Amino acid sequence: MSKNLEDYQKIVNNYLSANVKIGISDPVLAKAMQYSLNAGGKRLRPALTLAVLDAFQVKFSESVLKAACAVELLHTYSLIHDDLPAMDNDDLRRGVPTNHVKFGAGIATLAGDGLLTMSFQWLTDNKLPAEIKSELVFYLSRCAGPAGMVAGQAEDITSEEKQLTVDQLEQLHLLKTGALISYSVMAAGIISQQDSLILSLLQQFGEAYGLAFQIYDDILDVTATEQQLGKAVDKDQQEHKNTYPGLLGLTGAKQALNQALTQARQLRAQLNAITGHSLVGLDDFFAYFKL
Repeated sequence: MSKNLEDYQKIVNNYLSANVKIGISDPVLAKAMQYSLNAGGKRLRPALTLAVLDAFQVKFSESVLKAACAVELLHTYSLIHDDLPAMDNDDLRRGVPTNHVKFGAGIATLAGDGLLTMSFQWLTDNKLPAEIKSELVFYLSRCAGPAGMVAGQAEDITSEEKQLTVDQLEQLHLLKTGALISYSVMAAGIISQQDSLILSLLQQFGEAYGLAFQIYDDILDVTATEQQLGKAVDKDQQEHKNTYPGLLGLTGAKQALNQALTQARQLRAQLNAITGHSLVGLDDFFAYFKL
C-alpha cells in the first residue's frame, strides 16, 4: 500500500521526537531546541526525501531515516533565526510563541545553532557509505549556506524598500526556499545512488516545487488568517518586501504558481519515464496547494 504525505509526516515526527533529545548536554538548550522542532510543521522537506526514496524502493533503515530527517533540524534552525528581533521579529510561529519570546534571544540563537550543527552530525553519524555521507554534507552545505538559503535571506533583507523585477524575485525565492527543498529531493537520489542525469532532474524538480511553495506562501500571506497560518499575516506588505502578489497582483501570482507546478509535474513525468519508477507518491505534495 503506497504512503501519502501524512504517513511520511508521522514517520518524521516519530523519529524526531525519539532522537533529537539525544546528545544535548544543557537542559535549557535541550528544551529550547525541542520546543521549536516539536511545535508542528508540515515536514515537507524530509517527507519529500522519503517519498522519492520510496519511489526508488529504498528501505527506511535507521541510517536512512537519520540522514533524511537531518534537513528538518536545519530548516527549524532557519525559522528560529528568521524570527529573531534582529531579523523579522516575529512573535508567533506554528501557532505558538516564537523561540525567543519563550526563551529569550540568546538561548533562541543557541537553539538554532544547536539544530544547525546537529543536522550535519546526523548526516555523518550513521552507517551509510562514506561517499554518500560526504555528498550529502556537501550539497546540504551548499544549498543551505551562502550560495543558497542564507544568500536568499540576505537578498530578502537588502531588497526591502526597492522593487525587484519578477526575474529577480524568482531568483531570490529559488535561493531562500527552493535551494533547501531542492536538496531534500536530491538527497533521495544521493542515498539511492542515482546517476548524474537523475540527480539533475531531481534538483530541477525540487527547484520548481520550491518556487511554487514560496509563491503559495506569498499568496497565503495576503489571503489567509493568522489562525490558519499559525503566524502573523500581511507582514510582507507592512515591511515592504517583494512578493508575487505585490508585483503581479493576486491573479498574476496564481498564474505564476500554476506555471511552477506545471514545470514540476513535467519533470516528474521525465523522472518516471527515465527511471522506470512511478513517483505517484508525490501526488499528495501537489495536493498541498489549495487555491
